[in-house]
Amino acid sequence: MKAFLMYKDRDFDLHQKLPVNAEDLTQDLELNTLFNAMARGDKFLLEVAKTAVLCGADHSPDAILYRQAVLKDCLKNSAVVREIYAIAIEALERERKVFWGIFSKYPDAILHRAVEVMLIFVELLKRLKTLAEKHANEFDSEGFRTFFDMINRELNAEYFAVIQHHLRELKFRDGVLISARLGKGNRGEDYVLRKHTAQKRSLVERVFSRKPRSFTFYIAERDENGYRALSELKDRGINLVANALAQSTEHILSFFTMLRTELAFYVGCLNLHEQLIQKGVPVCFPQPAPAYERRHSGKEIRDVCLVLTLEQPVVGNDLKADGKNLVIITGANQGGKSTFLRGIGLAQLMMQCGMFVTAEAFSSNLCDGFFTHFKREEDVTMKSGKLDEELSRMSNIIDQLTPNAMLLFNESFAATNEREGSEIARQIISALLEKRIKVFYVTHLYDFASRFYRLGREDVVSLRAERGVNGERTFKLVEGEPLPTSFGKDLYASVFENTNLFLSSCTDE
Repeated sequence: MKAFLMYKDRDFDLHQKLPVNAEDLTQDLELNTLFNAMARGDKFLLEVAKTAVLCGADHSPDAILYRQAVLKDCLKNSAVVREIYAIAIEALERERKVFWGIFSKYPDAILHRAVEVMLIFVELLKRLKTLAEKHANEFDSEGFRTFFDMINRELNAEYFAVIQHHLRELKFRDGVLISARLGKGNRGEDYVLRKHTAQKRSLVERVFSRKPRSFTFYIAERDENGYRALSELKDRGINLVANALAQSTEHILSFFTMLRTELAFYVGCLNLHEQLIQKGVPVCFPQPAPAYERRHSGKEIRDVCLVLTLEQPVVGNDLKADGKNLVIITGANQGGKSTFLRGIGLAQLMMQCGMFVTAEAFSSNLCDGFFTHFKREEDVTMKSGKLDEELSRMSNIIDQLTPNAMLLFNESFAATNEREGSEIARQIISALLEKRIKVFYVTHLYDFASRFYRLGREDVVSLRAERGVNGERTFKLVEGEPLPTSFGKDLYASVFENTNLFLSSCTDE
């Protein structure tokens, strides 16, 4: 039995290797905020969220749409999905509590435990079957239709009847019937467990019927060696059956394990969705395009991590960058540039793992590799200068880049003077565009930004953080020519004017 809720044709690998830049992505996009919102304190949900978001789905629109359809069903039937998830958890927890004992190596102990576990699984499979019969028609996605069809097909009445019959037989209430033959040295060989075929008979039939020829011997109560020999005979006879039943329980256990793992991703999405709806934030399912296309547009895009952190509403931004390879973002300090950049990065990651995004509309081509190059704090060990550190990180990223990758820059190469920083940025970005790398670049390097703007390239768009006449920040980005100032004097004035007012009030008192 397979769940097939994350992929159409294979299981989700929770232990797959994370991208080499997973730590940078987590730090630059503040992904721990997203993961914690999905997990709500559950360590397993946290682990699944990290792997699913950072690794994404297959790089094809069909794989993304497959997960989106399953998630839409989850949002529409959240109570049923959480109940299925609870059944999977209960199966794993109850299985772990079945005691092995000190004789776990012996077939008799293996068989006893396997019977107990199978009884638990049968009970839970019946509950799963009941849910499937009751709610299957409420689900529309291919993933859930396949899942419920499998449940209804394989877990039919005949299946449960056969299992329960075998489990009753394996309790050996009438004793263990074993056949064998004598081998060399009169040692027993070819032990085979036999099925009791005797029919239930009346007292008269049992008393007067002709009994089969047999030889009986009894073991004395204190004959430990005799009991040990009898136990060994029994173990030889039931060994194959014990192993077969143990393998069957492992098969069902693996099903419940994978069901829990794959549903954990969607339960995490449900947790996140509930928090976003409570905050009144719009969410939508993005439209993925193939990696070779150049699509990137959206309406009211928001940084989901900022939304989860702040109490007040977060300003959304629109983007029209279809057909573009480079988006340069300049403008006023603290005008929302970095927030917008993180929002773009988070939307891309969430889209590529099959999630919804915090926007009214969003569409983007998939990227074959996703990277960030954000400014870092000064190296306290003083092993290298800030510019050296930035160039070293850039070199590591370039070693991993392939065509149709996506790269976000946030105030990179600003650790040197304007002229040198602009030239470094120009050469790197020019080389990236030649290799079909999509780039978003937040910068205060006016020479770099204005040079690309003056070239008038059709695949480049320039956005600017809006600033009111009085210096007010609207946190909106609009298309426009880069300006030679980031209006740092606005911040200076706001800080020092308030300080002067405070000092004046202190002096007056």
